[in-house]
Amino acid sequence: MVVTRTRSPIRSNVGLKAVMAVSGIVLVLFLIAHMLGNLKVFAGASSFDDYAHWLRDLGKPALPGVWALWILRAGLVVAVLAHIWAATVLALRARAARPVKYAHRKKVQGSYAARTMRWGGVIILLFVIYHLLDLTTGHLNPVGDPSRPFANVVADFAPERWYVTLFYTVSIVALGFHLRHGVFSALRSLGQQTPGGERRARAVALAFAVVICAGFLVVPFAVLTGLVS
Repeated sequence: MVVTRTRSPIRSNVGLKAVMAVSGIVLVLFLIAHMLGNLKVFAGASSFDDYAHWLRDLGKPALPGVWALWILRAGLVVAVLAHIWAATVLALRARAARPVKYAHRKKVQGSYAARTMRWGGVIILLFVIYHLLDLTTGHLNPVGDPSRPFANVVADFAPERWYVTLFYTVSIVALGFHLRHGVFSALRSLGQQTPGGERRARAVALAFAVVICAGFLVVPFAVLTGLVS
């Protein structure tokens, strides 16, 4: 008797796209919450530090210490890894489906965001690693004291550390392109495939990406220009 193995539904193309969608939604919700939290820096050191300390105390007294925060971080790591895994497998399958390049093929019309999703994802991943070592653990921060989050932010984006602001800016812009393409693709999957629907989807995706980018970039540039100190 010949036993045939069936592919797990989650490993099918549809399943992988669902993994990308769910993990993407989780990450987008985190970005929105994180951006709003960052904006509390404009309320002053006391308000920003209180917010950061509140995050560390989530779950108390049911959970000790910063367990709740680390559980959330672990969930985000799982979402990031799932997103990268699904995207990588889908990309490899698409490449394997056309192993021979055509000698004469019309140039595919696509957005700049779609063509740069891969290198943009690499930049974002490197930025996340640096960001954690900088403002989460404090190893790469001039102050390096997790109990003084406002001081860490101000020291991080000081004028003499312009290169940090530059790297932050490049990473957030890459994130913006990633979001624009991801949101547009999600809206098209939800039925916005008519010419009018695609125009609306592009407009919504662009507006969302711009708002997120602006919300994140306003903090380092406020520190760099002395508006926040």
